[in-house]
Amino acid sequence: MYLQFYEVDVPIHTDDRALHGVHVFTGQASSVTEALARAHQAYDAAFAARQAGLEIPGPQDGGWGASGVRDGWELDWAAAKAGPWSNPNSWTRKKLYEL
Repeated sequence: MYLQFYEVDVPIHTDDRALHGVHVFTGQASSVTEALARAHQAYDAAFAARQAGLEIPGPQDGGWGASGVRDGWELDWAAAKAGPWSNPNSWTRKKLYEL
């Protein structure tokens, strides 16, 4: 079974609404639904490790992982968006400038 690389973008915020952004996850999955689930699992594992004072696990099966987990940041999983990942550094992408 061919697994495609997906990107999952999850809005993040703190109690101070001026601080916000997006946490980006990438990895292999067979569908958008699986990509969302795998990203959530990677985050949950990283958050649990941080809370326990342990090292955040590296990329898991399929490349899913979470780094940059910070206390006080809330991820809005209900607003998460997923789709096929497009590598911005791929040689197959059209260059927007000439050297």
